[in-house]
Amino acid sequence: MDEIVVLITAGTESESVNIARALVEQELVACVNVLPGVRSIFRWEGKVTEEHEYLLVAKTVSQAFDRVAAAVKSVHSYSIPEVIAVPIQHGLPEYLSWIREATTQTGKTS
Repeated sequence: MDEIVVLITAGTESESVNIARALVEQELVACVNVLPGVRSIFRWEGKVTEEHEYLLVAKTVSQAFDRVAAAVKSVHSYSIPEVIAVPIQHGLPEYLSWIREATTQTGKTS
C-alpha cells in the first residue's frame, strides 16, 4: 500500500468536523487534522472569489482514495469540493504502519 495525504477544504468548522469524523469512523482514513483560518482565492464561475475555509489533512492509503472522494462528495456542501492527494515520500515507519493498519477496513460503512 502507498500512503497518501488527502487535502480537503470546507466552508465551516462544523462541516469540517462532520467530514473528518465520517472518514475516520468509516475507517477510510487513519487521521484528519482540521486547520482553521485558510484564506482561499480562486476562480469560480468566471469570477475571482475569496473565501475563508478550513483545511482538512487526512492520512490514508492510495487504494482508499476513490472511496474517500465519494464519501466527501456525499456529505459536502460544495458542488465540486477540493479532494486532492499527494504521496507521502518518507515517514516514520511506525506511523506509516499505523496508517495502513487503521485503514484496513476501507469501504466499511458505519
